[in-house]
Parts: sequence; structure tokens; C-alpha cells
Amino acid sequence: MTEIKSHEFERFADNPAERFRIFVLYGPDRGLVSERASVIAAKTGIDPNDAFASLKLAVTDLQGDPGRLLDEVNAIGLFGGEKLVWVKGAANEKPLVDALQVLADNPPETSFLIIEAGDLKKGTGLRKIAEPSRSIAAIPCYADDARSLNTLIDHELADENLRITPAARQRLIESLGGDRIASRNEVKKLALYCRGRDVIEEDDVAAIIGDASAVSADDAVDAILKGDRNGFFHATQKIISSKTPIFLVLQGCLRQFQMLDQMRAEMDEKKLQAGQVMQTLGRGIHFRRKPVIERALRTWQPAAIAREMNRLQSAILQSRQRQSLEESVALLTLLATTLQAGRGS
Repeated sequence: MTEIKSHEFERFADNPAERFRIFVLYGPDRGLVSERASVIAAKTGIDPNDAFASLKLAVTDLQGDPGRLLDEVNAIGLFGGEKLVWVKGAANEKPLVDALQVLADNPPETSFLIIEAGDLKKGTGLRKIAEPSRSIAAIPCYADDARSLNTLIDHELADENLRITPAARQRLIESLGGDRIASRNEVKKLALYCRGRDVIEEDDVAAIIGDASAVSADDAVDAILKGDRNGFFHATQKIISSKTPIFLVLQGCLRQFQMLDQMRAEMDEKKLQAGQVMQTLGRGIHFRRKPVIERALRTWQPAAIAREMNRLQSAILQSRQRQSLEESVALLTLLATTLQAGRGS
């Protein structure tokens, strides 16, 4: 098995191309998947923008042409040399899975293959092939924990020769997570705001990052989980009128679904009731919210939770890429999740 754990990636990324020609990156944090894929691509020594040596494919490009990936990986570059094939947006599509099975047994000698996938279930599709294979680097990408966020903050602030007070760091960490690219962009924005200073204070974080808790982002998230459209509209209207970024509600909703995903997995694996899981994994939830979360555990099935996590991840990435549409993207996505919850109940 060649699975690269999160704490192992930095060392692995020093020279990933030394041992492997095939890389499968997957997980709920699409920003982290994309970021790590870019790191690996840079380490191959092949310019991703060189059309003669590099090819980027969407997984939809393989539909109707099941042999294309094998053809591209095994093809010789127009001017010789090594080649990079980079597939984005993968799940467990059959043409991709079939091609990876062939390549796992016969890895390419003059090409590199990078596959970016979403949150894949253990023991299925791409993961079933990649994780046991000695010729494929399987790289899971899960939402940043406090340690990873601290490392990210230190790295970005060091570039601007900035320090941050403990209170400001804690407030910043509470506003990050869910998507690596989104988190990095928020820290960059803060560093730009404080450029020329020595130390970032808590007030600086509040000014540039915002804090939806002042108008209770939990109210919006709870309304979404219950499928309560009126409650959702009321909560988001309060947040928007307070000039708080609606993005923080989108982010909070993703965190809640990630928690639900973990809880549902515990329920299914150990044959537990929702109330039993709440007593262990739900101990940190405020007592007023526990009935909402427990009800959601009974209502939301694992496949539906995975679908909503993917929807929210996509919205977070889209809102960071096109910030002028942040509010529209967030509201439409959150409303869609609210309506889905209403149908489920």
C-alpha cells in the first residue's frame, strides 16, 4: 500500500516523481486536492502550460472514448521527452477506473498521470485500485485540522514578515477550514490588509475576515438542516444586512455536513442510534442545537450527505474564484440544500 498521509505529504512532495508515475488525489477538500496536484505537477519538471508536453483533461472528455486515457498516457510527446497527463473532476467513472487498472499493472515509463478526484468511498473505484498498488501514489485530502491551519497561517504571514497575536490567530482559525484554497486566499487577504505592520491584532482579523457568529450563523445552518425555508431567509437576511460575508455561512454549513458524514459512518459501522452517536461525537455541540443535529442524522442518508458536501465544496471554490458572485453562489447553493432537506423530511 502506498497511501501518503497528510503529515507525510510535505516530505513526499520534495521529490514525488522519483518513485511514482501515477498519482491519485481525492477527498472532500477540493482546494487541497487541486493545490497538491499542482505541487506534484511542478515537481515532474514538465511545464503544465506546454501544449506539446502536457495535456489537461476533464473526466467528461473520456466519456464515449474509453481508450483515450491509455492512448494519451502511452503516446510520445511531439518533440520527444516526458509527458504529463492531468485529469480533473474525477469520481469513479468506468473509463477512468478501467484505464487505471491497466496502468497499475503496467505503469508508463515516459509519462506522468495525475488524477484529481472528489470524496471517494473507501474500497471502491479509484481507491480500490490505487491504495493497494505499489506503482500508484494515493493521496487523501481532508479538511485542514488546527495544526495544518497554523502551518498555513505561518507560511503566508512569513512572506510578509508579519506576526500574529494568539487571540488573533484563534479567531482566524475559527474562520478557516473546509477548503484549502479558500483558506489560503483569506490569509493572503489578511496579510495584504496588514502589509507594512509588524503584528496582526484580533481587530484586524475581525475587520477583514468577518465573523458570522455575531448574527448567529448557526441559525442559518440549523434552518438549512431542517429544510426551514422561512427560517433560512430570515437568518441570511440578518447576516447580509450586518455586512457579514455570506461565505462564512457556506463554510459553516460544509463543516456541519462533514460532521454529519462522520457521525453517519459511526452509526452505520457500529449499528448505533442517532442519540448514541450524539453522546460521543456530538459532545461539543451546544445543547440548543443537539435536537437539530440528531434529527438530521435520522433524516440524511450517507449518499445524500456526500452529494451535499460536493455541492458545497464546488460553491466554495467557485465563490473564491469569482468573488464578485460570492453572495449569489452562496445563497443559491444554500437554498438548494435547504430545499433538499425539506424534501427529505
